[in-house]
Amino acid sequence: MAEFIPLTAVEAQPTLPATHTPTPTRPTPKRPAWLKAPAPTGENYKDVRSLMRDLDLHTVCEEARCPNIGDCWNHRTATFLLLGDVCTRGCRYCAIGKGKPAAIDEHEPERVAHAVAHLKLKHAVLTSVNRDDQPDGGAHIFVRCIELIHAYNPDCKVEVLIPDFDGNWAALQMVLEARPDVLNHNIETVPRLFRRFRPRAGFEQSLELLARARAFDANMVTKSGLMVGAGETNAEVLEVMDALRRSDVNVMTIGQYLAPTDSHWPIDRYVTPAEFEMFKREGLQRGFRHVESGALVRSSYHAHEHVANM
Repeated sequence: MAEFIPLTAVEAQPTLPATHTPTPTRPTPKRPAWLKAPAPTGENYKDVRSLMRDLDLHTVCEEARCPNIGDCWNHRTATFLLLGDVCTRGCRYCAIGKGKPAAIDEHEPERVAHAVAHLKLKHAVLTSVNRDDQPDGGAHIFVRCIELIHAYNPDCKVEVLIPDFDGNWAALQMVLEARPDVLNHNIETVPRLFRRFRPRAGFEQSLELLARARAFDANMVTKSGLMVGAGETNAEVLEVMDALRRSDVNVMTIGQYLAPTDSHWPIDRYVTPAEFEMFKREGLQRGFRHVESGALVRSSYHAHEHVANM
């Protein structure tokens, strides 16, 4: 295990201009043609939806209103949402319900492993709501899911898209010791917007989480995602790339921010396909091993392709 060296405040958070801040009263720009996704349908889509209902499982595909749900489910892939469907935080971009969650379902990992086997997955993605009401943030459920999927489906790679566990590094250590194949934690936005976009999280804390994962295992694939079109500048996006590379993150995803409702954080602009291509080129030049960049990209979209050659 490599020694973990914390990032300094200067390294973790670049100095950025206090300009270009979105306001809730700004009218939403008209959605461009490149952001249109077909309505979900098809036999595989219906089968996956039925399976999730039968097993009483949640998916971030549904809870976060992902535009790629039809595409992914017809390819028999889904991102499992652990620890219920109610989050203890109130991030302004997220469609998942907020409030006081129910008790943790300790039998959920067995049902997730069963679903992975039924779908014959080669790459399973596990994420969760924030559970700040729990001493370990729900980390033990991630651990048990990883263990059971590896036990019942040894050819299936497991990617975990984890919360920050409120800075509980012992909880992070539990997940790392379960040996997921990919450790994903989304940075989501640029430092200037971070505290308003994600009120109970911290930009530097997220970078530290990713750096600790790299220090634990130099061979583990680490990954992070960013939403654009929320009020940041392109220069700020490139600065976030630099910050992630200082934490030695391997894979980055960049997608268009889409406000779930009018009461969520407003869309500032629609980023063009040419800009997404520019982000990909810049990311690869900075040393990311894979950059998935596009309007409809989400952190779990085509996740198996992100690490195919790693």
